[in-house]
Amino acid sequence: MRPILVLNMGWIELLLLSLSLAMDCFAISCVVGMLQPDLEKRFVWRFSLAFGIFQGGMPLIGWLFGESLLGPLGKAAPFIAFGILAFIGGKMVIESFKKNEEEQPEHLDITKWKNVILLAVATSIDALAVGFSFAMIHEEHVTRAFLTIGAISFIVSFVAYTFVRKLSNPKIGRYAEIVGGVVLILIGVKILLG
Repeated sequence: MRPILVLNMGWIELLLLSLSLAMDCFAISCVVGMLQPDLEKRFVWRFSLAFGIFQGGMPLIGWLFGESLLGPLGKAAPFIAFGILAFIGGKMVIESFKKNEEEQPEHLDITKWKNVILLAVATSIDALAVGFSFAMIHEEHVTRAFLTIGAISFIVSFVAYTFVRKLSNPKIGRYAEIVGGVVLILIGVKILLG
């Protein structure tokens, strides 16, 4: 997890930064769309909003606490994110093999707040590092950055789920569970390697 230097960002740079931070949200929303294509709209809004809030809020925390967080939390954060995602992903893969062919696999239940918050925190850890570099930006630009990052993450999450749910096939339940678990583990590895 390497903080990037951000100085006097224009809209294009900010949109590119926001999109890059939203890619983990995109991947997880696609996984949820494959596994739970029939979610009620309120749950889709809820997890998309949670991703947006945490993606926009983590840079704020990094900016507010700067170097004081960089020491203790900065070193542990990738391991925490990896641990959460590897645990959830591993559990999904293991559960898919435990089920009989006739049984419907137990998917990651995105209707539970606990799962939503765990995923939102784990996928927004890299945004914390970006916040450390925001200390050099004028406050007006920082506020714009937090709001833009959060809004883009929300939009990307909502659109990804909505698109993928239409492509979902109920016959691929077990395979979707395995793919989803592997995707979560790979996101954790990406965060761990920085």
